[in-house]
Amino acid sequence: MAVFTPVTEEQAALLMSQLGLGELTALKGIEGGIENTNYFASTDLGEYVLTLFERLNHEQLPFYLFLMKHLAEKGIPVPNPAANRDGDILHTLNEKPTAVVNRLSGQSQLAPDAVHCAAVGTMLARMHFAGADFNRSQPNLRGLAWWNDTVPVVLPYLDEAQASLLQSEMAYQNHIASGAAYQALPKGPVHADLFRDNVMFEGATLTGLFDFYFAGVDTWLFDLAVCMNDWCIDLQTGEHSSDRAEAMLEAYQAVRPLRAAERQLLPAMLRAGALRFWISRLWDFHLPRDAAMLKPHDPTHFERVLRARSNSPFKLNA
Repeated sequence: MAVFTPVTEEQAALLMSQLGLGELTALKGIEGGIENTNYFASTDLGEYVLTLFERLNHEQLPFYLFLMKHLAEKGIPVPNPAANRDGDILHTLNEKPTAVVNRLSGQSQLAPDAVHCAAVGTMLARMHFAGADFNRSQPNLRGLAWWNDTVPVVLPYLDEAQASLLQSEMAYQNHIASGAAYQALPKGPVHADLFRDNVMFEGATLTGLFDFYFAGVDTWLFDLAVCMNDWCIDLQTGEHSSDRAEAMLEAYQAVRPLRAAERQLLPAMLRAGALRFWISRLWDFHLPRDAAMLKPHDPTHFERVLRARSNSPFKLNA
């Protein structure tokens, strides 16, 4: 959600008009994030988010956009991409793939309690079921194959202890992924990035999930682990918060009970989720791109989470 590609008010106004979304009244760049160019676009008909995709291309994007539309039509509170008169939901602006979605109500809950974690658990399980019959498929582009490709690129920037941790964890995750239990885990479309700042609340009521541009087909357990690594830890230390974790797991399993193999592999997937974001943050931090409002995340945060998950493996209550 940085601004890599500037958009003028005239350009935005023309696009909003072509999509039948009204007359543009305000356009504001969105700070934070590191993947795409995002603007809040206000019109006389409503509030929208205008996104120009900086890394994803026209061939990859239909999966994300049609997944959001599929989920929206099944009652999951996600952004619904706007179509033009020809029914197209993927557009082009400044030679970049572009989409416009409705802006969700509410605000992010950055200091969640157990009640917020339970709401996320419930909605995550509902989303997994809702996406199970989605008729498009695309792998998680930030999955194991990407980790294996990216680790050699970031290793030169690490000290000896960090490099040792990264290499040993990669060996462990490759071993887990080759096992029959892992390969039999239930899969489907996953969000893969459902952090606190990607969920909207009004009070204790969850009002929306957004930023699906890391989505792909992966194990549902990995998606749950990614959530737990953000919602159910102390952000300062990376340590586990048992009350929030129990609330999220109980709520998730009330909708979709975990299978025996999922319960067994949850500690490994918690480590995998921490590893994935440590690698990506190392990459973004040490190999940054130019952007008008870019603020790379601190990679040491997920190093701490990974160490905590490795040193104190999560124990699922019976």
